[in-house]
Formats: sequence, C-alpha cells, structure tokens
Amino acid sequence: MTPLTDTTEATGGIPRSRFGRAYLRYAVEPWMYLSPAVLLICFVMLIPLAIGISYSVQSINLLRPFDTGYVGLENFADLGDDRKFWLALSNTFWWTFGSVTLQFFLGLGLALLLSRPFHGKRVVQALVFLPWAVPTFLIALTWSWLLNPVIGPLPHWWAAMGILDEPYNILSNPDTAMWGPIMANVWYGVPFFAITLLAALQSIPHELYEAAEIDGASRWQSFTKITLPFLGPMIAITVMLRAIWIANFADLIFVMTGGGPANSTQILSTYIFTTAFRKLDFGYASAIAVALLAVLLVYAAILLFIRAKLVKT
Repeated sequence: MTPLTDTTEATGGIPRSRFGRAYLRYAVEPWMYLSPAVLLICFVMLIPLAIGISYSVQSINLLRPFDTGYVGLENFADLGDDRKFWLALSNTFWWTFGSVTLQFFLGLGLALLLSRPFHGKRVVQALVFLPWAVPTFLIALTWSWLLNPVIGPLPHWWAAMGILDEPYNILSNPDTAMWGPIMANVWYGVPFFAITLLAALQSIPHELYEAAEIDGASRWQSFTKITLPFLGPMIAITVMLRAIWIANFADLIFVMTGGGPANSTQILSTYIFTTAFRKLDFGYASAIAVALLAVLLVYAAILLFIRAKLVKT
C-alpha cells in the first residue's frame, strides 16, 4: 500500500493543492474585493474615532496653547460637575424620544394608508416623501418663519384655537422652545418611517390576511396578530437608526434656537459643537462626544437584542 503523500487529516483527505485553491477562492479572495471598502471605512470612520477618543484624555484648548498634554480621565470627571452637560443629556432624551415617537406613529399611519389602493395615491405618495429631500437648513428657516408671531401663521392659529393665550414665539419661551425643533424634525423625518414601513408592509403575504378574514378576525386582530409581528424586526432597526441620527442631529436646533433660550434646547450634539468651535476646548468636547457614543452604544445594543428576539419569534 502506497502512503498518501498529498493528503492530511486536517484537509479531510482532500489533496493539498485543491484545498489551497479552495481556501484562496472562498476565504481570501472575498476579502481582496472588500479591501477597498474596508480601507475606506478605516480612514473615514475608525481613524477619526480613535483620534477623537485620544483627544478626550488630553487637554487641547486653543485659548491655552501651552497648557496641553495627557490628563487621563480628568475631562470625564469634569462632566460629573458640569450642570450644562446633564441638562443637555436630559434635553437629548426628550428631543430624541419626542421626535422618534411622533415620527414613528405618523409614519406607520401613512404607511398603512399608502399600502391600500385609492384614487390619487401616487400624488399623495410623492407629497409624503417630499420633506425627506428638503435641506435641513431650509427646513429650520421655514419653521422659524412659521413660528414667528409677526409674519408666521402658526402662533395666530394656535391663539384662535385657544392653545395660546396670545400669539407669541414659542422658541423664546424655555418651557416650549423644544417643541419648535421637534415639530420641524417630525415633518422632516416622517417619510423615513413611511418609506421603510411601507416596504415591510408590502412584503407581508396577502394570503395571511385572507385566511384571517375567513376565520372571522377583525381588522384590529389582523393588525396585532399579523402586521405587527411581521413589522417588529423592521420597527426595531428603524427606531434604533432614527434615534441615533436624531441624537446626533444638531442642525435644526442650532439654526432655530442655537441651544437657547437659557440652554432649554441645548442637546449633547450642539453642546459638543459650541464647546469645540466657540470655546475652542477640543479635549472637553471630545469627552462629551465619547460620553454620547457610550450612551448610544448601550441603546443600540438593547435594540439589537430586542430585534434578535423578535426575529426568533
């Protein structure tokens, strides 16, 4: 009996030459095609992230150019005594929660409406998706004009309906200022949920609704037993993505209120911007950014866990 010189137990009896070619083709070759994208991600995302984290443990203040260097966790310790940071964190929660909640329910309603045939559906669909194409800066200016008590219609309408005692700019009141950017953000973000949820609705087999109707199920039962379970994974991922985007979304607030009045609309992303580019304290701004990153990572991990449970069920 001649020994097998070109096979080993590790390759399961496959000739080494064939095993090597298969390994290169299926294990190495895909990474060669992906290497440009991986390098781009490293240069665009990972390297700036590493630099930002390194800044958070340094003292980098352009107003004190000679007082620089490694300070360890001193910047993070200062966050605990920073009243503006905790106020911005609280505002970030309400800004994100209010915007995502309203966007989701309005987007779900529009998706359910657009999933049914009706006259003029294409026109309504185009109008629903239109806000998503409008630049953020223009949205902020438009809603600032709408909320202006001199030239804007909304304060006068609200006063006529009894919502306001008299027409005034809600952006100038610390108790109501946050609602201005939230309304603008809801108008801007509803199409995102409408588009994604409409695509998910159209993927649900229609035979399930027909079977439920034959069994005598009501529309509410069909919605809760068929629609929501199928939409669950998509809802989890869209809510997660939209919440992360909104938490980092400083454009509307910065243009409409600049974080005021009295920091009532200051969120972490606007606080990072003002700390870095007005106070020129890049070390402390990086520490705030890392804290925001940690909060969003915990939030994303929870949502991904929930989504995994929904997919299994």
